[in-house]
Amino acid sequence: MLQDLANRLTLPGLPDWAGLVVLLVLLLVALAYLLMPFSVFGVKGRLDAIEAQLDEIQAELRTLALRLPEPGRGRRPPVEEDWAQPVQPPRRAEAEPPSRAAPPVPPPAAWPETRGGRAEPRVEWPRPPR
Repeated sequence: MLQDLANRLTLPGLPDWAGLVVLLVLLLVALAYLLMPFSVFGVKGRLDAIEAQLDEIQAELRTLALRLPEPGRGRRPPVEEDWAQPVQPPRRAEAEPPSRAAPPVPPPAAWPETRGGRAEPRVEWPRPPR
């Protein structure tokens, strides 16, 4: 059975056992990746750093929320007291046509018409002798 597997895995230009060795190495690498804990890849360290940043952001939000005034105190004056009438632009004469929001649409492109159909150069092959 092992000899039959080795014959199926033979690589051209190499000894008969080379394919079996390559298969065993690939299986060992796959097994190592399956059994390797995630902390080896650095995921645990990155998650710890993200958690620390999240804690800092939450603490900063808490301090900002404490600094905000309560809704009943320190209200701004109503908007009507601060309101200033905007300057009106001068009116145009009614005889002028209103300006367009978009430029005019050009007419579609017209292709020159050829009466003989396709105009391709003629190729005579083989050329007649001169």
